[in-house]
Amino acid sequence: MPAIKPSSIRDLKERISIFDVVSREVSLKRAGSNFKGLSPFNNEKTPSFFVSPDKGFYKCFSSGNAGDIISFVMETERLSFVEAVETLASRFNVELEYEEDGRPREDRSLRQELFDLHEFVADYYQEAFSSKSDDGQWIRDYWVDSRGFELAIADDFKIGFAPASGVELGKRVLKKGFSGKAIEASGLFFTRRGLEPASMGYRFRGRLMIPIRDHQGRIAAFTARQLDLTPKDDPSREAKYVNSPETPLFNKGAILFNMDRARMEVGPDTPFVMVEGQLDAIRCWSVGIKGAVAPQGTGITENQLRLIKRYEPRMQCLLDGDRAGKQAALRMLPIALAQGVETSFIPLNEGEDPDDFLREYGPEGIADLVSREINAMNFASGAIVKDPDNLSPQAKSKAANELFDIIVKADSEMAQSEFVKQMAVILDIDLSAANRDFIRYKRRQISSRASKRPKEGVQNEPINGKPVHTVERDLLTLCLNEEEISRRIAQAVDESWIDTTSPEGELLNLVLNAILHDMWNGPDSINDQIEKAELKGLAVDLIFDKPEYENPSRLANEAVKRLAVKFADQQIKKIKLEIARKQSEQNDDSISLFDEIVKLQHIKNHPPQIG
Repeated sequence: MPAIKPSSIRDLKERISIFDVVSREVSLKRAGSNFKGLSPFNNEKTPSFFVSPDKGFYKCFSSGNAGDIISFVMETERLSFVEAVETLASRFNVELEYEEDGRPREDRSLRQELFDLHEFVADYYQEAFSSKSDDGQWIRDYWVDSRGFELAIADDFKIGFAPASGVELGKRVLKKGFSGKAIEASGLFFTRRGLEPASMGYRFRGRLMIPIRDHQGRIAAFTARQLDLTPKDDPSREAKYVNSPETPLFNKGAILFNMDRARMEVGPDTPFVMVEGQLDAIRCWSVGIKGAVAPQGTGITENQLRLIKRYEPRMQCLLDGDRAGKQAALRMLPIALAQGVETSFIPLNEGEDPDDFLREYGPEGIADLVSREINAMNFASGAIVKDPDNLSPQAKSKAANELFDIIVKADSEMAQSEFVKQMAVILDIDLSAANRDFIRYKRRQISSRASKRPKEGVQNEPINGKPVHTVERDLLTLCLNEEEISRRIAQAVDESWIDTTSPEGELLNLVLNAILHDMWNGPDSINDQIEKAELKGLAVDLIFDKPEYENPSRLANEAVKRLAVKFADQQIKKIKLEIARKQSEQNDDSISLFDEIVKLQHIKNHPPQIG
């Protein structure tokens, strides 16, 4: 792939504000000259994620992650460097320039090509849905008459139709110039017999097509609904729904259907609404429940709940009224509590599902649903205890322990305490007794985990987690933040003086070499010159937490002196040990070692000055 020109990357970083990049993922509030929010990398209750628009960097104090707009996109979207740069350029309409190597620009990154391919295929399916053919008329009648949706909703969600024969799609994809690698990686085609349109197999045939977008609105996969038009020779003919397989774009445990829209609608008065399927979410949207999202045919995951909390920490659960729906909600509750997502439930009657209910009652039915809302503990108790008014003491104890299994997952002791209070009222248990039993339950849990945990070895890291203060770190901080004296430091420091076994020393050595060879361009060089993620993070940390220096030159001279003295003392100690060994062996070669000590003493007494 042609390399992106460094000047083009610098232009990208100058033109795009880090606030604009991060605020798409994190709700930010001003904190002095910076902005802060909840970490997109860790589950937390108190914001420890900071963004500095002036410096163009972010710093997450809970996870240690730090970087610029490119590394943020790399981390949050799991992209390579080139993919992140191309994604940012596309998102903010910045033209990229590539090094000339004779190859066409179609050599874009595989990930970006897959997004383009999915958008192209979705256009084809939508065209088939809107066509004047018999199948086009049938699928529109199905959408309006059988599913009860307006055609405007189909346009809004880019609903499509996959014709029974996929050959035309294969022809168009190849004519458009998509690579064989992208066609295979997309999971939309079967290519064992080659890439000819008539030879390829097509995953979706004769089905209603629902595009699945990631939280940024890019089509990453499809859900396909079985129809009377689904051909009988289709291997998946009996499956009511068929989804895209896992691909470089699609991890079904990390994407929530309709999150790209819902995240823009939620707020303190508008929580997320979790429903079971894509059509449920579309139905909710169509009647005015704008915060509706749905998992991809599987149970809710930690990643999906973290994504929810990033935008709004409250969620209402509106699942099917059958036993399976209730059990799914009960399984989800402890995961939600662990992620700090405040969850309430809107129970439906046996046989009801959100799609049918809202189709029948429309927007007028929303008030009925809201009136049914119950808190987490009432829901869990109702699912576990069928007749709370007629429980024996033993049955109450058993029910309490089952509820303790859920309560203990809550991410704060205050929340746990409130849940125990609610449980005590529901089960008619003395609160003091309930609290004592819960404390004993937690102790057993801790004891059980401790007995399974392997014995830890010697603790080598600082127990407070703070970085060890070294002279290499001081010099590195000066070089990264004080451009005027960084070259003088590079000229004064001998490479052999640096302890490169530490991250600070390794990075200092790298930066000083880059400065001496005119390859260092300040913070813009972090991605260009530093390969290791650990060292990139360290560089950003030191820039983000830049100290205020009264006299940088004086501090630099002091640090260079400390570095020289440290090196000389270490070497002198080694040489004296060597001299002692040689003298014990009556070896006359020890004479020349004294000359080395003299040289080292001179370095100690007369370290270089940077001016």
